[in-house]
Amino acid sequence: MTEKDKPATEREASHPDNDAAAANSSQALRQQAERVLKQTALSPEDSETLSSAATRQMLHELRVHQIELEMQNEELRESQLALDVVRARYFNLYDLAPVGYCTISEPGLILQANLTAAGLLGTTRGALIKKPLSKFIAKEDQDLYYLHRKKLIETGEPQSCELRMVKQDGTQFSVYLSATVAQNTDGAFEVRAVLSDVSEREHLYKMLQERNVAIEDAMSVAEKANRAKSEFLSSMSHELRTPLNAILGFAQLMDGAEPPPTPAQKGRIERILRSGWYLLDLVNEILDLALVESGKLSLSMETVSLATVLLECQAMMETQGQKHGINITFPAAKIPYFVEGDHTRIKQVLGNLLSNAIKYNKVDGTVVVQCITRTPGRIRICVADTGAGLSPAQIAQLFQPFNRLGKEHSAEEGTGIGLVMTKRLVELMGGAIGVESTVGEGSVFWFELNLTAAPQPAASLSKHAVAAPAQARTATPHTLLYVEDNPANLMLVEELIARRPDITLSSATDALTGIELARATQPDVILMDIKLPGMNGMQALEILAADPATAHIPVVALSANAMPGDIEKGLAAGFFRYLTKPIKVNEFMETLDALLTSSEMQAPPPAANIDAT
Repeated sequence: MTEKDKPATEREASHPDNDAAAANSSQALRQQAERVLKQTALSPEDSETLSSAATRQMLHELRVHQIELEMQNEELRESQLALDVVRARYFNLYDLAPVGYCTISEPGLILQANLTAAGLLGTTRGALIKKPLSKFIAKEDQDLYYLHRKKLIETGEPQSCELRMVKQDGTQFSVYLSATVAQNTDGAFEVRAVLSDVSEREHLYKMLQERNVAIEDAMSVAEKANRAKSEFLSSMSHELRTPLNAILGFAQLMDGAEPPPTPAQKGRIERILRSGWYLLDLVNEILDLALVESGKLSLSMETVSLATVLLECQAMMETQGQKHGINITFPAAKIPYFVEGDHTRIKQVLGNLLSNAIKYNKVDGTVVVQCITRTPGRIRICVADTGAGLSPAQIAQLFQPFNRLGKEHSAEEGTGIGLVMTKRLVELMGGAIGVESTVGEGSVFWFELNLTAAPQPAASLSKHAVAAPAQARTATPHTLLYVEDNPANLMLVEELIARRPDITLSSATDALTGIELARATQPDVILMDIKLPGMNGMQALEILAADPATAHIPVVALSANAMPGDIEKGLAAGFFRYLTKPIKVNEFMETLDALLTSSEMQAPPPAANIDAT
């Protein structure tokens, strides 16, 4: 370290002039002490009169005083050593601090600086002294520094700002400048500034911004891909359902025709229907799985009566069990358990497990459903079958999409998606699913859901309560308007309505014609396709609802747009019901019966989805 690099106090302590001043001060003190001694010294006469006792007493006092002085000197030496240690520690803290310190005069010149400040600016501490700090401020930030200094002097309050500084070699870096103002011993003000290097922080911030931009770009790409995927799935669903509607619809008409089909014809019709419904199931399961995987499947979480779900599944599976010769045993009807989940999806989960237990059972086998509470706050629903059972290797592959575990060539139809979808649904409802199986003895598939308290009794019926039977048909004629551009779909509905002498059907192949017919004929109900040439069904509904002449007519969507988002959008737009294709004839006719009764027309129930598929 050069002499210039030493702190001011160190330079003062080691300067030759300072040594001379210290010697002169010591000489002056010695001369003063000699004068005091002469004034207080005893005369020869007084010395002769002193007794030996007095002399001894005086010597004793002198020795005590000498010892006291020596002790005081020792304390002073120790204090000086402690002061030196503190001074050295202070200078270490000052010089080696992680931030730069500068003392700046009123004209803006650097009076003092620590080693860190010199290092930040790429020079020595001595080279900074008497230099203006503004010399090290980047040109672009000179005005910012000027305003900062001006406000500091005017207000006397601490100020801070971020600006760019320039090293001795011209390199720029960013600092956070904090400054306070104080008065020195001469009464002049000086600025005490702290310089913190924030270049790394700026670099990290820039990297973070770049990464955020990259993430936003990736999210944008993902959103576009999701939109494209959703549009593709919706389009695929529509394009598959439209021909299936004609295939299944006309097959159902042929199956129930008068006179009835011959046994050979009936067998062929049943094969058409079975294959058609299987294809529809495959489409629905693929779409459902795609929705789950994309996180877009919405669940209606509520308190669900397990007894109600079991009763519904029992009614739904009895026919299938009888067809296969399988005896199904359900627990007692009054099960006092309520679970948290989506009613429709719980029924879908249990229905899929029951369907598999029936299909892959042995002849005259059994299926037993049990409800067990093993874990507090959870209930396990078990479906036990007497089938062939599964090996550990098969269990390991059980929940893989399109993997039917070697059943692809069996007589039983299946998609290999059902169990995958079941697992996803159970997990979305906060539950768990598993299987226990022994080869040659059978399997027990189970799923667990969270228990919840029973709901409070309500005056109104549950939305899952069984609907009352449709009112008996009367001779009162009703009118139905069907807006549909697909000839096969239109012909199907025409043949269905032809079996109902109490209903008169009119039709239109585009929305504008349909609106004009609605205004002119005032039908009791309007069936509206969504995808129409020119104006679509949504736009037509808006016009009908805004016209006082047609606003009272319930408009029912009958569309192959069967994605959950399509249904939600349709109901939100104001459709009285949203039916999806392919049509199930019995359900379709029952829905029409409900819509055409005078009680429904006067007091329409809340909008809900009736899935015609």
